[in-house]
Amino acid sequence: MPTSLAEAMPESSTPFDSIESAHEYIGLLCEALDDAHRTIGQEIAHPCEFTGARHLDALRLADYKLKSLRQHFVTSRRLLTDLRTLRRYLLDERMEERSQASPVPSQSTHSEAIRVAAR
Repeated sequence: MPTSLAEAMPESSTPFDSIESAHEYIGLLCEALDDAHRTIGQEIAHPCEFTGARHLDALRLADYKLKSLRQHFVTSRRLLTDLRTLRRYLLDERMEERSQASPVPSQSTHSEAIRVAAR
């Protein structure tokens, strides 16, 4: 049984096993969505003469779905950022608990112990 959060987290074996790599991957997906959104936006703004009303409706629907999907990815990136921050907080807190559990005796504490023992 792992005794700390750091021990409970397995080492990454693929590029998408960590919060940081998932954050980066979501960023790449957002970029792809932005490219698709620009392309569709251009087609909507400047339809060719053979583009029918039904085709324009489909482009508008695809544009709406891309915007919705992108918003979900933006939310996911924020959640991943929050998780990364919480993980760092928890790991630092665990390190502080360990350092407080086994404090190194300071010089003044050692001197006081000698004075008390000498009485």
